[in-house]
Amino acid sequence: MDEDIWRPKRAVHEIGQKLDDLSVDDIDSRIAALREEIARLEQAREAKRAALDAAGSIFKR
Repeated sequence: MDEDIWRPKRAVHEIGQKLDDLSVDDIDSRIAALREEIARLEQAREAKRAALDAAGSIFKR
């Protein structure tokens, strides 16, 4: 069994992390990763809203 599936992924960036030692390329990579994560969160939010709206319409009869 592959033990790596149980290990949490290391975050690319931590909120509030010291940025002084990062190169411009490192910062650009982190910005790209954070934008992807924001898009993923927005999609999850929309899916949850749609599910709540659908459930709400069933019980409003």
